[in-house]
Amino acid sequence: MDRLFGTDGVRGLANLEPMTSETAMKLGRAATYIFKNETGRHRLVIGKDTRISGYMLECGLTSGICSMGGDVLLVGPLPTPALAFLTRSLRADAGIVISGSHNPFQDNGIKFFGRDGFKLPDALEKKMEDLILSGEINHLRPTAAEIGKAHRVDDAEGRYIEFVKNSLPKRMKLDGLKVVVDCANGAAYKVTPKVLLELGAEVTVLGNKPDGININDGCGCMHPALLQRTVRELGADVGIAHDGDADRVLFVTSSGEIVDGDRVMGMCALELKRQGQLQGDTVVSTIMSNLGLERALHSSGIKMVRTAVGDRYVLERMVRDGYNFGGEQSGHIIFLDYNTTGDGLITALQVLALMIKTGRPLSALMDFMEVVPQVMINVRVKSRKEPNQVPVVQQEIERIEKKLDNSGRVLVRCSGTEPLVRVMIEGQRQDEIQSMAEELARLIQKQLG
Repeated sequence: MDRLFGTDGVRGLANLEPMTSETAMKLGRAATYIFKNETGRHRLVIGKDTRISGYMLECGLTSGICSMGGDVLLVGPLPTPALAFLTRSLRADAGIVISGSHNPFQDNGIKFFGRDGFKLPDALEKKMEDLILSGEINHLRPTAAEIGKAHRVDDAEGRYIEFVKNSLPKRMKLDGLKVVVDCANGAAYKVTPKVLLELGAEVTVLGNKPDGININDGCGCMHPALLQRTVRELGADVGIAHDGDADRVLFVTSSGEIVDGDRVMGMCALELKRQGQLQGDTVVSTIMSNLGLERALHSSGIKMVRTAVGDRYVLERMVRDGYNFGGEQSGHIIFLDYNTTGDGLITALQVLALMIKTGRPLSALMDFMEVVPQVMINVRVKSRKEPNQVPVVQQEIERIEKKLDNSGRVLVRCSGTEPLVRVMIEGQRQDEIQSMAEELARLIQKQLG
């Protein structure tokens, strides 16, 4: 291995490098060494989603942390944003999440938060990587009473539940709302239904019986068909879908129409601006967000700033420039006034609160923008070479851009979490851009597949 960290932590197929118990132990040791404080004992929180490989990786991390003199606080299956909060709440020196997010169960990942609850900057990840790959970490070994201990935090779930409920206006309840929620058999399978029920909603729950291998399997925001059907059959007001670690959320209207992250960002940004709470009258999103969102926000006096794909890059721009709201089309929405990372449950509560405050259905709230036709195709590849570095691919991209003539966009990029190249084209005619995207995808498959 010449590197460990990708765009969102360390990722891979469980029990193959780098997603092995051996490397997890080294990551635990390196993290403990880096986050060691001046007071002597230091603590790291570990949480996970519901994948069967989480047990193995949790043990490896715990062993590594204790071997470096750190104490471990184990909180069990909880959403990724819960770990960001608990790292701060428990006054820990770092937080670690074991999750493959939206990927199938055989994949897994390890992500780190600093004591401030923010994901680590590239420089710290590089420092951890160097300690491991150089072998330097192997020679740093405390002994005797300096070895650490592990403890289980029994009230972690309750702490997070109260935290997210406090993001709603005081005394606001969800009485009268009929909600279907799909927890993707993932990390939010307990907390999201509990929060909604405690706030008074009538709740039907899907995807809340994890068995270690059914996470994201035909359910959750990656596979919303069951949620759409259930919402329509029950006559529910709204459907809510998480991914495996619940840092993202998508919605379904009463008629079964999907509401993606772009529409969620838009309706929430408009409300924040009305309340005078949108810092800089600016929304931070990525290059993947639809042109229709940018145009709709602009017409309401809101600027949209774009970043590279990845919620960490959205967050970095927000912190750097003093903005408090942003997100991704995929459903990562960051309310920086409430949490330090994308939080699917907090986002769900903000949308439900907007429905309650305005008395309007979700279908009406989302009707603020005209979506520009968009096609996205994932191409599985073997080579990690950037597609625009292949001359014939770059020539085809330029040909399409010339044909679109400023009426659309072409984006081709490597996924940061999977062996995929993502092709996205926007334009005025759905059939035309579909044909363009398919042709470009075939070319990329031929060159890099």
